[in-house]
Formats: sequence, C-alpha cells, structure tokens
Amino acid sequence: MNAKQQTNPNFVSACLIFTFLFLSYSASVSADEEENEREFDYLENSEKGPSHWGDLKMEWSACKNGVLQSPVDLSSQRVKIVNKAGELKKTYKPCDAILRNRGHDISLKWHNCDAGLININGTEYSLQQVHWHSPSEHTINGARYALELHMVHHSTDPNFNHSVAVIGLLHKLGAPDAFLSKLITNVTSMADEMQEREVGVIDPNMIGIDGKKYYRYIGSLTVPPCTEGVIWTMNKIIRTVSIDQVLALRLAVHDYAESNARPVQPLNHRQIELHNPN
Repeated sequence: MNAKQQTNPNFVSACLIFTFLFLSYSASVSADEEENEREFDYLENSEKGPSHWGDLKMEWSACKNGVLQSPVDLSSQRVKIVNKAGELKKTYKPCDAILRNRGHDISLKWHNCDAGLININGTEYSLQQVHWHSPSEHTINGARYALELHMVHHSTDPNFNHSVAVIGLLHKLGAPDAFLSKLITNVTSMADEMQEREVGVIDPNMIGIDGKKYYRYIGSLTVPPCTEGVIWTMNKIIRTVSIDQVLALRLAVHDYAESNARPVQPLNHRQIELHNPN
C-alpha cells in the first residue's frame, strides 16, 4: 500500500485490523526459540524440514496453522509509509557475552548481564541475544540477501510476559562486517562442534542499527515453536558482509543448516509500516 491510498476506506479497516492484532498478540508470546538443534532442520526434503515443523510437536503447531508467521516479503506494494518522526529508541551498553554454536545457527548471548534495551510504544524490551541466518529470511521485493542478523529482546514489563521484539538487519556481499570481525576467529574454531565460550565484553552498539528508517510488522519466531505476537523491526538500510564471513558462519553450523533460512510466509491481512522520515 502506498501513501496515495491512505485515505481509502480499506486503509482505515487495515489500520484497525493491525491495531487489534498488535494489542491481541503482543501479550501472547509464551515461548523462546527452540534450543535443541536435533529437533528440526532446514533440508527441503527432510521429515524435519520447515514444511513439517508444525507436525513434529503439538506445541509447534503455529509453524503450520499460524496466520502471523515470519519471515515475510517486505514488498513496496504492501507497505504503509510513515513519514512522521518515530526513531527507534535504543540504549545498548557493553557487556560480557557468550558465543554459542547451536548447531542450527551461531548465537551471541549476553548472559547474566545487562546489555541494554529498546523502547517500543512505551514498553521496554531488554536485549538477550543475536544470531545469524544465511541467506536472509526476510526479502525485499522478492530479493534475498546474503545474511540476516536478529537481535532478540524480551519485554521487561510484567504485563507483557515473555513478549518478544526482534530487530533484523540485512547484509549484502561487500566489505567485512565490523561486528562479525570481532567474533569470526571464535566462530571458525568451533566449526561443527556444539559448544560455547566466553568472548569477553561485547558492545551491541557495534552492530550499527539505524533507528530512523525501518519496516515494522507483527509476526512470529522464525524457528520452532514459531510463536506469534513478535514485534518485528527490520532495518531499511542494508549493511555489508564479506563472502569469507558468510562462509565461516555456514561452515560452523551442522550440514543441514548451512542454509538456515525459513521460507517466506504468507502476509495474510497484516499491515507493514515503513518508517521513512524525510
């Protein structure tokens, strides 16, 4: 949806639907990402592949039956342009972190340490961990990128138990990513091994999140249990990553997850906002 359609009655209805879904589902997230790497995989013809995730466990049924699933295609024909100031409020700080090879991805967790937070519509979400998917899970106008980073935040508001907000950052091939450069030696050294190691103080600000131009929609976790009600904020600005860094992340995980991107899911009747201040 473009800016010229904003006065259309259908647009008003879409806004009401979006608001209802936001209020209904932002408090419904009740599970974290599945940590057991043996429970699922990404192979197209596998019985544990993405098309079968919803059949593997009862508590993963949203992977099959959900209507607010992620990732999605961020098509320019589907978005509502928001030109008013709405910069993402974030306050990150350096903190001790642990790098972990989870088999299906590489994650960096700020363990027992306050790495800061973001504020969305008055609710604070504390940063828990980041991880990477290659190729990207979200697409823009059908285009898939080399890498996608997810910053996973959990709500600190007791009235929003277990609710999750994820910031996504897409990367195209080019110059090395500075944040990954600090971690890549450790990533390479734990290839094909389920292990974790302390990597000292890591500053989340090095990720380089831009808080002015971003997509916003309500979706789900992109791995089992595919819980819905996740607030997604996808940066519009695309960063770069080197081919060596992408290969290091792919080779470090198990073979079935070298390509660990869930297929794009139906948008259904959801609204995607593009915050793009002039």
